[in-house]
Amino acid sequence: MPTHIELIQLETSDDVTSVRDRLSYLRGRNVLLIWPERGTTLTRKLDLVLLQREASRHAVRLALVTHDTAVSRSAIELGLSVFETIGSAQRAKWQRPRTRTFTTRAQRPLDQPDVQALAPIASRLRPPAVDLSPAQRRVRLAARLTALIVFVTVIAAVAFVALPSATVIIIPSQNQAEITASITADPNIGQDQIDVENGIVPALTLRAEIEERASIATTGVRSFGATPALGSVVFINTTSSPVDIPLGTFVSTSAGTPIIFRTTQAAVVTGGEGLQIEVPIEAVPESAGEVGNDIQVGLINTIIGNLADQLQVRNLAPTYGGTSQQIRVVTQDDRTRLNDILRQQIQQRAYSEMLPRIGEDQFLIPESIRITEERDDWTIYDQEVGQESDAVSLTMRAVVEATAVDMRIAEQLAYVRLSNQIPRGRSIDLESLIYQRAADVAIDAEGRASFTLTARGDITVLIDVVQLQQRLAGLSLSDAQRYLTSTLALAENTQPQIELSPDWFGRMPLLPSRIVVLRGNL
Repeated sequence: MPTHIELIQLETSDDVTSVRDRLSYLRGRNVLLIWPERGTTLTRKLDLVLLQREASRHAVRLALVTHDTAVSRSAIELGLSVFETIGSAQRAKWQRPRTRTFTTRAQRPLDQPDVQALAPIASRLRPPAVDLSPAQRRVRLAARLTALIVFVTVIAAVAFVALPSATVIIIPSQNQAEITASITADPNIGQDQIDVENGIVPALTLRAEIEERASIATTGVRSFGATPALGSVVFINTTSSPVDIPLGTFVSTSAGTPIIFRTTQAAVVTGGEGLQIEVPIEAVPESAGEVGNDIQVGLINTIIGNLADQLQVRNLAPTYGGTSQQIRVVTQDDRTRLNDILRQQIQQRAYSEMLPRIGEDQFLIPESIRITEERDDWTIYDQEVGQESDAVSLTMRAVVEATAVDMRIAEQLAYVRLSNQIPRGRSIDLESLIYQRAADVAIDAEGRASFTLTARGDITVLIDVVQLQQRLAGLSLSDAQRYLTSTLALAENTQPQIELSPDWFGRMPLLPSRIVVLRGNL
């Protein structure tokens, strides 16, 4: 069972080169490679052979945690230990890779002598038996007893040193670190041109040629005739003499914009103050149409001309019957509005078609969708400005481009920025890393996308396990507890836990290799 294990969590995107680089920093360690729960990687036997050679070069002892049957079979053939879980890897004994070659009986030389044929020769070489005296026998027995006592003593001493084991569980102190990195995704640079210092990563430009058609109702109006509104008014005599009312006498409203009417027949008001006569009216051409309708009672109250000094006028009922005849026509605003609508439809359709073309680790920036090519012969209206029509249609074709970003590269850049802020003697807990992209994305004229990416994770104290094992070896349980508490930066309100085997031993093992140091969780 290894005393301390370094864990390397593999991702589906890992390759032999990346894993070998990580092994080069773990010289002389016990390393457990953990395959991903979903998907797999490094499935070729050649991959494991290359990793095994790299591990041997750096004195690294390898074992695997995987459910992939192909990987497990190749590892067993290479003499690598394979486990179902991390816990079983920490408890079980790791086997060493095979380094010797064995031959079978079928591979023996054809001229090899038979064992039975060599028996007579062997018997002749055996020395003859010698009879011992009683004193010699007692000396031989004493020598054998002494040898037995020495052997038992050595075995007991070896057992005292080698058999006891201890498991130390500690929870190092940890705090959270956070960095917000400004990222610029540039589609004009190569995939290997990453500028960590300035936060520039390559981007992918997607293109699509889209054709759409749309129609809208026209808003222009053209009038070509109107029917005047009709009604009647009462003229009231304000004198004692009769008053003639000629045909075509003008009357109007007095509030707002005057609406003018004229009488459609001549009339005479009988002499006498307060006497009256009702006369029919119609709207003049300037006030024809719906504008002359619904003039409420009493609003037609003005006489235009000299009769105003002799008569008063009132309408006793609303006017009615005015109509206008209009047709719908195409305006330039209609065509402009239709063009804007269709451009939005083209960009939306391009976005839907581009999404399936990017990987799961990439994201398409909606703000980067733009029309980069359009022609006059690709923009076809079915109606010209001024034509009579209730609707206008447009068929448009355009080339659309958008920018996609590989978030793995952006996250690696943010991780480098975060790592540079970690104090010496501490490390980032990779499982706690969280990346969050800001919603706002700025796009310049050349398609470069600028956004911010926040990376946060827990940082813990680094512990030199080998040195700790050496310091704890041979200490009493209380001294070991005191040493751990006084020298290690442990999480608040936590104490180290020590489990001895056998539990009655009372001291830490004399061999540092028999002490296993594990990190616990809060």
